[in-house]
Amino acid sequence: MDRRKLYVLTIFVTLSVRCGCVANYTRDDFPHDFAFGSGTSAYQWEGAYDEDGKKPSVWDTYVHSRNMENGDKACDGYHKYKEDVQLMVETGLEAFRFSISWSRLIPNGRGSVNPKGLQFYKNFILELVSHGIEPHVTLYHYDHPQQLEDEYGGWLNRRIIKDFTAYADVCFREFGKHVKFWTTINEANIFTVGGYDGGNTPPGRCSTCLSGNSSTEPYIVAHNLLLAHASASRLYKQKYKNTQGGSVGFSIFAIGFRPSTNSKDDEMAIQRFKDFFFGWMLGPLTYGDYPEGMKRIVGTRLPVFTKEESEQVKGSSDFVGVIHYLAASISNAQSQPSLPGDSAFFTDIGAISMMKNKYRMLFLPPSLTFSFHISMVLEYIKQSYGNPPVYILENGKPMKQDLQLQKKDTPRIEFLDAYIGAVLKAVR
Repeated sequence: MDRRKLYVLTIFVTLSVRCGCVANYTRDDFPHDFAFGSGTSAYQWEGAYDEDGKKPSVWDTYVHSRNMENGDKACDGYHKYKEDVQLMVETGLEAFRFSISWSRLIPNGRGSVNPKGLQFYKNFILELVSHGIEPHVTLYHYDHPQQLEDEYGGWLNRRIIKDFTAYADVCFREFGKHVKFWTTINEANIFTVGGYDGGNTPPGRCSTCLSGNSSTEPYIVAHNLLLAHASASRLYKQKYKNTQGGSVGFSIFAIGFRPSTNSKDDEMAIQRFKDFFFGWMLGPLTYGDYPEGMKRIVGTRLPVFTKEESEQVKGSSDFVGVIHYLAASISNAQSQPSLPGDSAFFTDIGAISMMKNKYRMLFLPPSLTFSFHISMVLEYIKQSYGNPPVYILENGKPMKQDLQLQKKDTPRIEFLDAYIGAVLKAVR
């Protein structure tokens, strides 16, 4: 694999911002604490899936059991991280976001720390900071140890809260001297829906899968994710904050919504989508509870926070990580019968877009710029959830693999130009 492909997206971001060759802005137009960077995750980047004491994660098991493309080698970052850091330096990155593989650091999910895994992350972090690149570390990116899934069901069981907190403690203790930005859970809403409602991401559970219950499990898992985040955040504040001075955040997958029509029904459908995609996670983190509309729809299938849990979750996130790739046109669908294979989560929302006479989410064509949608996302979070600090942790434009396009990547440059401009406008 051409190593330079790893950072092509950020290369264009940096060029468009620094030289002003496309846009009417420069790096100096952004606040000094606004960071431009790139990122990846352990499974997508490290490879070395069974080397030096690492044991399987649920992601390893998921792809191997289905004979899918896998990350056994991935980008081989485990062996080539120094080359990657040099590419970051050449690109001019100010920050780099990556995740730690729980099953590499603590192979069984609890207990003994793997010394070789520990040393790898120490070496990588030192390589970053020695070149002036700020590490942003994600603790969980879809890949808890398979041992915990087999032993007690992973995120379906509250036992994982204690194990996750102990894992976070190791990370804070060992890496916190150089890491000031921690994200506990990566895009918690999509991990939950994909892994326990649709079954199309690890651990692959759903009502029509070999095992799972789409009507209850997504809500149980999300509840435990929030409690685990709050527990790890509380630990950091009590044990490490004063000496390390870092911050602990939580990330969500954010979609820019627009109603299919100006009807009242579609406007109400938009609000339900916002409750289920934004409020599901940000409601408890900001106000200590789920949105009222969501509680009314899901009913007893939605777990309830105790008073103590509510107080622990509320205010536990120092920042919100936003992962934004998509925009969707939404229409009301409450009166429509469920179609075969419809998942309970989207049936609960009762709002989904029409495509070819079927109720599905409709992703807008490239001709409709995403710049409006990231502005909407940022403004909605600001107005609805207390104006928290926000990091846009992922974005991008999917393109077909084309060697000629890689040499002249005008569509993506134009996309990022509009995107960065919209973010700057929102910041101002």
